[in-house]
Amino acid sequence: MHLMKTLLAATALVAVMGGSVYAKQLVFCSEASPAHFDPGPTTGGNDFDASSRTIYDRLVEFEHGGTAVQPGLAESWEVSADGLEYTFKLRPGVKFHTTSYFTPTRELNADDVIFSLERQWKEDNPWNKYLEGISWDYFQGMDMPKFLKSIEKVDDLTVKITLNEPNAPMLANLGMDFASIVSKEYADQLAASGNLADFSNKPVGTGAFVFVDYQTDAVIRYQAFADYWRGKVAIDDLIFAITTDPAVRAQKLKAGECDIMSYPAPADIEGLKADTNLQVMEQEGLNIGYMSYNTTVAPMDNVNVRKALSMAINKQALVDAVYQGAGQAAKNLIPPTMWSYDDKIVDTAYDPEGAKKLLADAGVSGLTLDLWAMPVSRPYNPNAQRAAEMIQADWAAVGVTANIVTYEWTEYRERGKQKDRPGAFQIGWTGDNGDPDNFFATLFSCSAIGVSNYSSWCNDDFEKVIQDAKKVSDPAERTALYTKAQEIFKVEEPALTMAHSKVFMPMNKRVLGYTMDPLGIHRFDNVDVTE
Repeated sequence: MHLMKTLLAATALVAVMGGSVYAKQLVFCSEASPAHFDPGPTTGGNDFDASSRTIYDRLVEFEHGGTAVQPGLAESWEVSADGLEYTFKLRPGVKFHTTSYFTPTRELNADDVIFSLERQWKEDNPWNKYLEGISWDYFQGMDMPKFLKSIEKVDDLTVKITLNEPNAPMLANLGMDFASIVSKEYADQLAASGNLADFSNKPVGTGAFVFVDYQTDAVIRYQAFADYWRGKVAIDDLIFAITTDPAVRAQKLKAGECDIMSYPAPADIEGLKADTNLQVMEQEGLNIGYMSYNTTVAPMDNVNVRKALSMAINKQALVDAVYQGAGQAAKNLIPPTMWSYDDKIVDTAYDPEGAKKLLADAGVSGLTLDLWAMPVSRPYNPNAQRAAEMIQADWAAVGVTANIVTYEWTEYRERGKQKDRPGAFQIGWTGDNGDPDNFFATLFSCSAIGVSNYSSWCNDDFEKVIQDAKKVSDPAERTALYTKAQEIFKVEEPALTMAHSKVFMPMNKRVLGYTMDPLGIHRFDNVDVTE
C-alpha cells in the first residue's frame, strides 16, 4: 500500500459497508505548495485548491462545470433597481468546523460576512496587516475599494452591501475565492491570544472539508465535514500529494499512488489516454498565457520597442513546441470561448527584419533584459522554461540578449508584481468568474499595478473603456466597450499574448462524479470513489 494511504489507515476507519469498515479516500497529486490557507490574500490556483475550494464557502457559488451564479452561504439575495444595493439573506444553521485548535460556539452570521470583507477593505482593521508583507491582491485588483460604500448588518442573517456606482460583475465577484467567508469568532480568539498568524496556517471554515494537517511541501490532509450544510460529501479523506514535476505526477497516477493529477505535460497526454485504468477529461480553457513587458522601465516604455520584441518572436513555432497540439496562438487577452471576443483583431506578425528596423528607429542597440520563466506548469503555459529558451533564441536573432531568470512560485509572483521589476515576465490567467472584466481589469487596470498588472501599464483610454463596461448591464453595450479594449490593447502591446490552451484532467476510473470547471479550480465536494 502506498505510504500516504498507510499513514491514513489509522484514522480512516469511518465508513461501514457490506460488513467491512473502511474510509473512502481520494489522493490528488497537486502541482505546488500553497503559500498558506487564507484565500483572501493569495492568488494562485494551487492556493485556492488547498483552501477556498476545500475549507471555505462564499455567499454565492459557481455551478459545477459552468459560470452561472448559484446560492451559497446566502440562500437568496435582492438587488435594488439602481444596482447599488445588494441584500443577502444568509442560510440559517451553517456550522463552522470544529478542530483541535478551535471549537465554535455559534453558527455563521452576518458578523462573519462583514469581517471577511472588511479585513481586506479597511486599513484600520487589525487584520488588514496581520501577516508580514500581506496584500489583498484580488480585492484590490477587482477594484472593490472603489465600488464598496458600506457593508451593513441588517440582522443576524441579513447583510446589505451598498456600492458607490453600479458594477455589473459584482455578484460574480462575490463567488470568487478572495470572497470566501471566514470565522470572526475564530479571528477574535486568535487576536485575544496574540496568535494572529495561526489564521493562515490553522484554517477554520464552513466548507466540505476540515483541515487536518500539512507537511510542508509534501502532503495536505483533510477530512469530510460531517456537519456540512449541504450534507456530508461522499469521500471521507482527501489528501493533496504535492508533486511539482508533471512527469512524476503522471507516473504516480499510473502507479495508483494518486487518483487525480493536475496539469499534465502535453507530451504525456497520449500515454495517459492509452492507460486502460485511467480516464482523461478535457475542455477548452478559459485562459491566456502571456508575457508582460514592464512599460515603465526603459526602453520598454516605448511602444515600438515592445512591438519589436513581439514581432521578433515566432509565436506559432513556440505554440507548436510548448503546447504540442493542446494550444492555439492568442491574439487577444480574452479567449475565444468568452463573450465579447473580437475575432477581427489582427495579430502581430512574426517579422524579424521589421523588428530590427523598429529597434534601430527607436535608437536601441545591444539591448539586454531579463526574461522570466515560471517554475510551474499550467495549461496556459505548460513549459515556461522551454518557451523562454525559444524567445531567447528569437531575440538573439535581432540583437537582443535575454537572461532567463526564475524563482520558487510564490516568490516568482511576488517579485514579478514589483513596479520596477525589469524585463519580460511570463505569466498567465484562468478566468475566475466568466466575465471579461476579470481579464481586462484584474490584469491591466491602473489599480492593479503592483498587484496583478505585471506590465505596470496604465492607459487612460483603456482604463475608461473597461471602467465604463462595469457600469452597464446590457451585454451588447458591454461587448462594444470590450471590443474597443481589445483594439487598444493590441495597439499598445503591454504584453505578448502567447496562447490559449485546452485543459486536461487525468484520473483513475475509480473516481466518480468529478466535473471539470472552466474557472480553473479543482473541487472535490461532488466526487465519489469506488473501492
